[in-house]
Amino acid sequence: MNSRHLRRVAVAVSAAALLPLALTACSSDSDPAASGSDSGADKAASSAPAKETQPMDEPFGPACATVPKDGAGSFAGMAQDPVATAASNNPALSTLVTAVKQAGLVDTLNSAENVTVFAPTDDAFAKIPKADLDKLLADKAALTKVLTSHVVGEKLTPSQLDKGSFDTLAKTQLATSGSDMTYTVNDSSKVVCGNVPTANATVYIIDTVLMPAA
Repeated sequence: MNSRHLRRVAVAVSAAALLPLALTACSSDSDPAASGSDSGADKAASSAPAKETQPMDEPFGPACATVPKDGAGSFAGMAQDPVATAASNNPALSTLVTAVKQAGLVDTLNSAENVTVFAPTDDAFAKIPKADLDKLLADKAALTKVLTSHVVGEKLTPSQLDKGSFDTLAKTQLATSGSDMTYTVNDSSKVVCGNVPTANATVYIIDTVLMPAA
């Protein structure tokens, strides 16, 4: 066998040895699983639904379901009226409205600017013994103090209620605590429908009347 023939054989053997390596390299470059560019974990992460949360600029709470869907007593209707008028259109706040009228506070509340009202429901007033409630409604000075202790002189957002302390129009302190749209006022009253807009105020409807210290 001459030298030229030997060189040809050597070249052919070398090419045969390198071919599997080249094919392996090409396979790795084109295989998505080998490169990790589209793994099962990535697919799961991209397809997982985003957690839904209620926007914090909307009313929240279990009692919001009882608010009329339309008309003057609905959320849209209340947003058009000043707070005392708006409350008078909400059927769950009739006792509060009566008390506000007895105390002569309708014009005061309707003309206030950027306030927050913690509004007790009829059921909240029903927790007070009838004789005591009748006595309170007949005492304008005492009634005014009770009602104005439910009013803060600024609009409060839900995030401010997490751990808050606020001055009321009655010169008393009102404390709030909680999170995730579950809030307590003065350690005694729960917000049952919060962040309700009116033309001049934000309303948090509560389940217990706040009685200021004597």
